[in-house]
Amino acid sequence: MVEVSLRVNGSERRLDVPPQVSLLDALRERMGLTGTKKGCDQGACGACTVLADGERINSCLALAVQYDGREITTVEGLDDPPQEAFVRADGLQCGYCTPGQLCSAVGMLAEHKDGTPSAVTEDLTATAELTEDEIRERMSGNLCRCGAYNGIVEAIREVAE
Repeated sequence: MVEVSLRVNGSERRLDVPPQVSLLDALRERMGLTGTKKGCDQGACGACTVLADGERINSCLALAVQYDGREITTVEGLDDPPQEAFVRADGLQCGYCTPGQLCSAVGMLAEHKDGTPSAVTEDLTATAELTEDEIRERMSGNLCRCGAYNGIVEAIREVAE
């Protein structure tokens, strides 16, 4: 067992975990934070997306011990505006992917604000306009089986404004 200290949603949490325990399993099974979902467990769907020190990561691919001493934000720790925008824009259906979509959107908006380009950014010398193509590219790591993508894009545009 390894002792891990995480600051999760603003609260200090200490855990004793085997070294192979993923951050996702530590959050869900050992801390009871079940908002973060286990989808593919291979880093392909984005349902497990959380923020580590403000950057989005797939928690299913991260070992809890790798994040010792770091700030982790799950959907339970997000402010309400992005969640309210998703509801208004009908950016969710079954809701399974929504926690990962929300965390990814918050991280993506921070990346955009910092000037990080995406694969579709045309002018790398300027902050890209947050077009539909930019949003779709930046959110491409998060899948929605219900197809709520139009509402997700609309919600992110609303929050960005």
